[in-house]
Amino acid sequence: MATTSRRSLLTLALAAPFGVGVLAACGDSGPGQAAGSSGGGDGTTIWILTGQPAEGIRTDSIKAFNKANPDSELTMSSFQNDAFKSKIRTAIGANQGPTIIWTWGGGGLRNYVEASQVEDLTSFFSENADLKSKLFESAFGAATVDDKIYAVPCENVSPIVMFYNKTLFAKVGKDIPTTWEEVMALLPVFNAAGIAPFSLGGQSRWTNMMWLEFLFDRIGGAELFQSIYEGKPDAWSQPAAIEALTKVQDLVKADGFIKGFASITADSNADQALLYTGKAAMMLHGAWTYASMKTDGGDFVSKGNLAWSTFPTVEGGAGDPTNTVGNPSSYYALSSKASDAAKTAAKKFFAEGLVTDATAKAWVDSGSVPIVNGSDSMFAGSDDEKWLQFVYDTASGAKTFQQSWDQALSPTEAETLLDNIEKLFGLAITPEEFAANMNAALGS
Repeated sequence: MATTSRRSLLTLALAAPFGVGVLAACGDSGPGQAAGSSGGGDGTTIWILTGQPAEGIRTDSIKAFNKANPDSELTMSSFQNDAFKSKIRTAIGANQGPTIIWTWGGGGLRNYVEASQVEDLTSFFSENADLKSKLFESAFGAATVDDKIYAVPCENVSPIVMFYNKTLFAKVGKDIPTTWEEVMALLPVFNAAGIAPFSLGGQSRWTNMMWLEFLFDRIGGAELFQSIYEGKPDAWSQPAAIEALTKVQDLVKADGFIKGFASITADSNADQALLYTGKAAMMLHGAWTYASMKTDGGDFVSKGNLAWSTFPTVEGGAGDPTNTVGNPSSYYALSSKASDAAKTAAKKFFAEGLVTDATAKAWVDSGSVPIVNGSDSMFAGSDDEKWLQFVYDTASGAKTFQQSWDQALSPTEAETLLDNIEKLFGLAITPEEFAANMNAALGS
């Protein structure tokens, strides 16, 4: 899909100031005026991410807003990832960041809130109820800190999806699994046929994390990770958490993943290639991989050999089967250091220019699902209509859309998590040791 890879997102999340997962990228233009330097006009600044087609959609929306609102113009700067990381660190530290701050919400946004760097937008959404009702309700979780909204959800959605090679399922005469028990029963079947049950780019670590995100939810419900996010003592060692950690290691021990998965990278899309070349039957991955498999996989997607579903249920689990995990949205926050006039202009852009029919259509045309209720009416006639509708239904219908853990947690906790996930999948530590290590990092 038209998005930066999860690896790039994580790199930014761990590098940005105050732990915020901010995106933007390198630049054809400089940072412009400091956000609080003046009001309105050039004093209202926004930094965006480069890379097409997303950059074009963002740029077009800002240009359209500026044309319609000459007294509230935004000064736009665009940055590549590496340049942005140093620029945003310096700018925020000097209280000269952009008026409109790109963030991936969650733990990073919480750190911004605790540092008094961003504006409380709760009253803004009360005054702009039509905008709030237009957006997926599930997108607001990662924008909310202590029951207050601090960022505007926008752009597109990318849940984590279970993908299947239908040709390989036909080869072994089995149906796509709907329960964890059925998943485990398939492992010896595929292994006996010389096919890896699951592809996994384990060297990237965050790909392993997706398994825990879903198992924690399916077994313990959304409340399990919420207790971790809130930093409750010993939250990682709750019985449901230990069960989920154990099931992951059961999967590893049963040769559920392709041999050598710990040396396979997701950045190179090698894990995707294993699925569409028939070396692996299944893959748990982000919705953004659909487009790259369609582009790189020959006729694998166009001939209908790719199937998809939500994550299987776990017998006796407390999680709602509609729950999903991944990237519920992109977000823009408002700098608390901006002038009143700049804040007014920024809020006008949030209300009138950020989420429009034109931007929604542009995201659909790029192969993405915008977080706009009813945007599925734009899918008709697309070659990817069934896929887009699945992503739309998954995101808009989720009782809980859990943000990816490496974005929801603080950067320190996220790095500790990824380090211990690598050890867990490598069978170097037990579930209990994993839980103890993570409990020690709570709130860090």
